[in-house]
Amino acid sequence: MEARPAGKWIVTLCVMIPTLIEILDTSIANVALGHIQGSLSAGQDEVTWVLTSYLVSNAVVIPISGWLSRLMGRRNYLLASIGLFTLSSMLCGMAMSLEALILFRVLQGVGGGGLQPVSQAILLETFPPNQRGMAMAIFAMGAVLGPILGPLLGGYITDHYSWRWIFYINVPIGLVALGMNWLYIQDPPYLLRRVRGEGIDVVGLSLLSVGLASLQIVLDKGQQDDWFAADHILALSVVAGVCLIFFVFWELRQKNPIVDLRIFRDRSFATGNVVMFFGFFAFFGSIVLLPMYLQNLMGYTAFLAGVVLGPGGLIMLLVLPLVGKLTQRVDARFLLFVGLLISAGSLWYMSGFTLGIDLGTAIFARNIQAVGIAFFFVPLSYLTMAFIPREAMNNASAIFNLLRNLGGSFGVAFVTTLLARRTQFHQVRIVENLSPFDPTYSMALERLRQAVALKIGEYADTATYAAGVIHRHMRREAAAMAFYDVFHAQALMFLALCVLMWIMRRPPRGGGMPAGH
Repeated sequence: MEARPAGKWIVTLCVMIPTLIEILDTSIANVALGHIQGSLSAGQDEVTWVLTSYLVSNAVVIPISGWLSRLMGRRNYLLASIGLFTLSSMLCGMAMSLEALILFRVLQGVGGGGLQPVSQAILLETFPPNQRGMAMAIFAMGAVLGPILGPLLGGYITDHYSWRWIFYINVPIGLVALGMNWLYIQDPPYLLRRVRGEGIDVVGLSLLSVGLASLQIVLDKGQQDDWFAADHILALSVVAGVCLIFFVFWELRQKNPIVDLRIFRDRSFATGNVVMFFGFFAFFGSIVLLPMYLQNLMGYTAFLAGVVLGPGGLIMLLVLPLVGKLTQRVDARFLLFVGLLISAGSLWYMSGFTLGIDLGTAIFARNIQAVGIAFFFVPLSYLTMAFIPREAMNNASAIFNLLRNLGGSFGVAFVTTLLARRTQFHQVRIVENLSPFDPTYSMALERLRQAVALKIGEYADTATYAAGVIHRHMRREAAAMAFYDVFHAQALMFLALCVLMWIMRRPPRGGGMPAGH
């Protein structure tokens, strides 16, 4: 059955539905790990493989999605990906053991890995060049909102129903998406004319798969296992480095590479990928940090942390289309510059938090960041892809999405590690002054001891109790200062990216190309 010709908005709906649920699944299971652990009688370390297995298979498939589209035909590959993702989601919900769940999560990652780059390529080709900013605004709604909404939706479903429904919910949506894409998505003429049966680059595929799988495990497990102090983390790091370095050299010598790295000769594409990697490095890190700060130090419930994040998601939904429209009238490099400055400013504002801030202050900081990310993602995607020919769009989109995801993974690993190290640093510095020989400390301890004695009586060991209170307060203050340090570092990263963006060429105005989907 052939696909029916469809307008750009129908095509947009077709590709964004499966893309959104795929992105949601990268984070929707995070809050359900405790329930899964109890239900399947798994250990705490073992159950985290429910997350890692999906990320690993996802990371391996994303960069080869362009090659798979050439091999199978883009429409066939898209349908196969949606079908596998839907089937494996159902199997995840039915899993009766941790081993089965991990296996099905691997299959789910394989099915979902190609959805982001293929959907982005289809959107870029469906919209004419002067409307690509709007296309990227629509794509950003899934790419940026997915990681924010995933934990909120996952928490609600897990609390009110069962962890199995975070997977079952994909099944009806996946079936609808499968039917819509079957009806309305078709391959453009240039893909249909491609010569079929090109050889499979087995060496390149093997190097990429082993390298990215090893790298993703290192990033996901590194801080938990004390990084290179653990032999397996060190070994996997060496394997990842060797495989990926050899992969680059190998692919540059191939006639039909798995991933065509020659596309980095385009100045705007190369620079845009660097900005995207480090931008998502800083952005994803803050997505992890802010809820941790609110819940661990401020005592917020998961619901209140969601209240802080929620309005930012709504603001992005409103601002993203506006930014997409602005790219048709304003130099996208200027819009990107504004986005970088706003993002840096929001993180700088967070670095000035205190443990006495109110809910409104946290919401305000998050909302400012949401505006910045909207002005960051849309023009950057537009600028990066502005000079990429249609024939290379699948390959370019695959690389772009891979580096975006890797940037997020590196960012999360970086902030969790830096947070732990800076907390230790501040604890050491504070403890230097918590000495019986320090008059200020001795006076504070005595006042607290007397206050405790008035409340619970002199018969208790009030001195030990008072010292414990001061120690807990010290640890809380040290952790808070570590959060401020990390927010500050992320703000500086966004500021540094302001220099790189002017290397990118100004995108063309007007014009058009035949829409192919």
